[in-house]
Amino acid sequence: MRAKYVLSEVAVGLWRNVTMTVAMIITMAVSLGLLGSSLLMYTQVSKMKDFFRDDVQVSIFLKQDVTAEQRDAIKTELESDPGIKHPVDYESKEAAFKRFQDQFKAAPELIAATKPEVLNESFRVKLKNPDQHADIAKKYRENHEGVDSVVDQRELLSKLFNILGSLQTLGLIIAGIQGLAALLLVGNTIQVAAYSKRREVSVMKLVGAANWFIQAPFVLEVIFAGLIGAVVAFGALAAGKIFVIDGTLKPLASIMPPVAWSDVLVMLPVLAGVAAVVSAVAAWITLRFQIKM
Repeated sequence: MRAKYVLSEVAVGLWRNVTMTVAMIITMAVSLGLLGSSLLMYTQVSKMKDFFRDDVQVSIFLKQDVTAEQRDAIKTELESDPGIKHPVDYESKEAAFKRFQDQFKAAPELIAATKPEVLNESFRVKLKNPDQHADIAKKYRENHEGVDSVVDQRELLSKLFNILGSLQTLGLIIAGIQGLAALLLVGNTIQVAAYSKRREVSVMKLVGAANWFIQAPFVLEVIFAGLIGAVVAFGALAAGKIFVIDGTLKPLASIMPPVAWSDVLVMLPVLAGVAAVVSAVAAWITLRFQIKM
């Protein structure tokens, strides 16, 4: 009987303050959507670091006037270096020009203005221990006359990871701001609901009803709205996975690890749990400290 009464009061309360309930659902959905996106981005950045870590390359570009003796000496040292994986890939000017043509085939004017002679020969190597990239780069940059420059992919990737990390932090900040707005809206909704039922609450207090029994409908109202917001947020994440990641960004699958459905699906219980806890805590604090029952 008590459970039936509480549930009926929840339904009445949600319908009575339908506009505020809808506003709370939308605000909660936006906040949780940003939170879920940030968590997925955090997971993907970690996966990308692991994905590229084992495949990181160091490119050793030779000078234009490098001699055959210098080139052979560098190759011999690279092949005997204990920190470098075998085989050592050598790229001639002609091979570099062919790769240049493939990379910039959409810009024929640039290809026509570029001659194979202006490109550098290079050695491309992979490291047994990617964490030693700085030592390897320094060794071949400073101690060999025929070396023009050493380019470490990790240095380039670190810039990308820094940008992604900044976007992740920005998403968390925006989610936090939206979460604060959701908390304030929850508190306001509780106050309005309690004020509209102040007579019923007074009668229940007079007949000796327990505080938890009086507060339960209000708390369940905001929890229910929060859970709907979590479902909406999860739906937006799933739609993003289907139409953006697996649709628009599908050509990038060869250079970045895919977003697994398991990572997306785990967001549903996470977002639902966050929504339920935050809503319940906000409602309890509002009822405890702001409303005299």
